[in-house]
Amino acid sequence: MKPLRPNRAIAIDGGGIKGVVAARALSALEEYLGIESRKIFDLAAGTSTGAILAAGIGAGLTGAAMHRLYTHLGPAIFKRSWRTWLWPLSRYRYRHEPLERALRQFLGAGVMGDFWDGDAPIDVVMTTFDVVENRTRFIKPWKETYASWPIVKSVLASSSVPTTFPPVEGRYVDGGVGAYANPCYVAAYEARFVLDWDPRDTTLISLGTGRSPHTMDPDDARGMWPWQWLQPVLGAFMQSADDQQVHLVDTFFEGLDFRRFQVDLREPIGMDDVSKMADLTAYGDTLGQMILDDVVDRTVEITALRPRSRR
Repeated sequence: MKPLRPNRAIAIDGGGIKGVVAARALSALEEYLGIESRKIFDLAAGTSTGAILAAGIGAGLTGAAMHRLYTHLGPAIFKRSWRTWLWPLSRYRYRHEPLERALRQFLGAGVMGDFWDGDAPIDVVMTTFDVVENRTRFIKPWKETYASWPIVKSVLASSSVPTTFPPVEGRYVDGGVGAYANPCYVAAYEARFVLDWDPRDTTLISLGTGRSPHTMDPDDARGMWPWQWLQPVLGAFMQSADDQQVHLVDTFFEGLDFRRFQVDLREPIGMDDVSKMADLTAYGDTLGQMILDDVVDRTVEITALRPRSRR
């Protein structure tokens, strides 16, 4: 692996239980460097499950500890009940309480400002979408608006996927509802224009949680009914938004050591599919090895190919 630069940031995508992939990859990086993530990174940005991991990094949890959190508590958080089967009538599939209890156990009762105070501050940025004001909010420990927000509330606000969990305080839902399911641009902006890091002295590692395979062929598309387009269109929107964030970072932050890592899934895995823990752990091992081998995602390689000047 190429050496990391003096200023180091990490951005972690959303994906529900697929956070197992990123947590496992983090543990591989920690083992390679011989230190925990809290001592590797001074900026951690995350959306949804990425917010859980970013907060965990800020709280000093290791990648291995966060992997255990997902594998041991995932079945309790995504426990099937009447809500799961009748969610159109119940409005959401799962209650917040199991996730909230797990977060309090591992993250404690602190507030966002705690990340910024002390001898070794860390900037932890989470995204959430405010449906009341119809805008994305960027929860940051140094910002007065959010410094007093409990860390657990901030993570829940970023993780409350509509129809899966209820909105937090009736207004905050998953940050991926906006354009930031992949928060790498958020991290790059924070590093350059808020923390005033020189891109030439900065490494930004961006971790995906698995890319679903393309399974549709032309005959499928021709025969689809209107309601059958919802899932493919939503998936295309999410993937396009993710790729756009990568392109923005690659284009507008010249000199930045930007490393985007993503692993291709052999089959789609739902954000609440706890039966795939072993598969997700294996994907995490693959992603971790990609980090150590500097095998960046193909999207970065494609966007880096710019046309020659006509002059």
